[in-house]
Amino acid sequence: MPEAPNDHTALTDYTLTEKNKNTLQFIEDVTSNPDEVQQKILYEILAQNANVEYLTRYGLCGQTDRETFKKSLPVVTYEDLHDDITRIANGDKSPILSSHPISEFLTSSGTSGGERKLMPTINDELGRRSQLYSLLMPVMNQFVPGLDKGKGMYFLFIKSEAKTPGGLVARPVLTSYYKSSHFKERPYDPYTNYTSPNETILCPDSYQSMYSQMLCGLYLNKEVLRVGAVFASGFIRAIRFLEKHWSLLCHDIRTGSINSIITDPLVREAVMKILKPDPNLADFIEVECSRKSWQGIITRLWPNTKYVDVIVTGSMSQYIPTLDYYSNGLPLVCTMYASSECYFGVNLNPLCKPSEVAYTLIPTMAYFEFLPVHREDGIAGTGAAKNEKENQQLVDLADVKVGQEYELVVTTYAGLYRYRVGDLLKVVGFKNKAPQFSFICRKNVALSIDSDKTDEVELHKAVEKAVNHLVPFSATLNEYTSYADTTTIPGHYVIFWEVSENGSTQIPASVFEDCCLTIEESLNSVYRQGRASDKSIGPLEIKVVENGTFDKLMDYAISLGASINQYKTPRCVKYEPIIELLNSRAVTSYFSPKCPKWFPGHKQWSSVN
Repeated sequence: MPEAPNDHTALTDYTLTEKNKNTLQFIEDVTSNPDEVQQKILYEILAQNANVEYLTRYGLCGQTDRETFKKSLPVVTYEDLHDDITRIANGDKSPILSSHPISEFLTSSGTSGGERKLMPTINDELGRRSQLYSLLMPVMNQFVPGLDKGKGMYFLFIKSEAKTPGGLVARPVLTSYYKSSHFKERPYDPYTNYTSPNETILCPDSYQSMYSQMLCGLYLNKEVLRVGAVFASGFIRAIRFLEKHWSLLCHDIRTGSINSIITDPLVREAVMKILKPDPNLADFIEVECSRKSWQGIITRLWPNTKYVDVIVTGSMSQYIPTLDYYSNGLPLVCTMYASSECYFGVNLNPLCKPSEVAYTLIPTMAYFEFLPVHREDGIAGTGAAKNEKENQQLVDLADVKVGQEYELVVTTYAGLYRYRVGDLLKVVGFKNKAPQFSFICRKNVALSIDSDKTDEVELHKAVEKAVNHLVPFSATLNEYTSYADTTTIPGHYVIFWEVSENGSTQIPASVFEDCCLTIEESLNSVYRQGRASDKSIGPLEIKVVENGTFDKLMDYAISLGASINQYKTPRCVKYEPIIELLNSRAVTSYFSPKCPKWFPGHKQWSSVN
């Protein structure tokens, strides 16, 4: 994750040391008095937005105390705010949620009705997000000194954006940040010294962006001290890109030129300022990439790399073995915890094992509350209490208990009040008086490859649609389950089907391929964007298994202690022995023949040019 400076002066060694010291002292201060800081933050948010329609609607009438706030305002989900957000998107400029003008919408990877959620934001939030970024490297410097003496090779990309009917831009939070002056016009800072020129990051063509960033990263290989991307999946995609294109990249380094496939003039100009002919480096890269095994390729090509900076918590943990293979076991560092709704906190022990990552929520980011969660059989409960009960249940930041799991609820400067983020967290310790949380999972997410999140209900509806293709052949679907296969790059969804063929005509392969595409067409826009635009998800696969396979699956579950009376087929599986059992009984396999339809924005919007 990129970090941002919090001042506007070039940094000498002395000022860098002072800045690091001040940053660490700030963390000490806010974690020593989290409840006091939180009350101040709540007061500021409520005072700033005292006259907005949403707060007036619930009778808050300018009060800024915590007790009245909790008593008056309901705990809400996105669906509760949908009408207000739609009004803003359609051009209503009255102070509905925020007294400050809504500057744009940040599109969340969580989905609502098959579309990205639209999170309102205000200009001030860019400064708040930049402040959290500025905490990362002073923390990291305590564990890995000398990072100011080289560069970071980060693969960072912008994604498509759209305009709402009212003219507001809607785009992912990182695209918003990379396109802002906070990123583009940042002053020189050794901690924001990347191998990728801004022009390569801001290139809208994902292939040209990846190619040019990889080319610069290879050319500057000796200067690279840390590598990364936002998600683990994105970094692995970059390595796979290198596997496919290293010969072209070597040619460019050997000749000091850039391939003609890179047509963006700004990218070409930025890269050519860096690139000079280097036949020796090209030979070195060619030798390493030609080896049969790519184990340790990161440390071989970038020998001074000290760690890999990627998110490997939650669903990204499935990529840890692949990252370990490519990096020769370099530390996998998760630096921060953030979302489209709000930026939350930082990892104060960044060299810990991925399984031990804990985030300290920074109390100045927003007002945080926590809904206790009780999970059965490892599945997140719905937390389905009515608002009155939830109001009584919610716990403040300073009052959470070690070992307890909670759903995160936020109140932000940008106009979200007691909003359920949908993340489940577990308290694992404290920094001073501020709790530290491990990320457990997103509520109700069954499948995820990249930033996509597919729940069981959505998957079931998609499968039901696809099964219609079997009707003309008098075939029925007996059972199904699924898993996210990350052994391929990019990863892809696999659906296991047990089919009864009752007709005399064999079902053609094309029919199963149509089933694959129908499922993909029925999934949410984040999934379809990953398939069609970002290329971060591979074609969906249906594996037809032998009849009786799901009986075997039940027998296996019962042998592990499941109750025969309560057993139901899991719609998503992650346990490796179960996946092996299903794969061993697969008879045929079919892939989606083409990408599903996708375009930026909600269905009724036109895309931004």
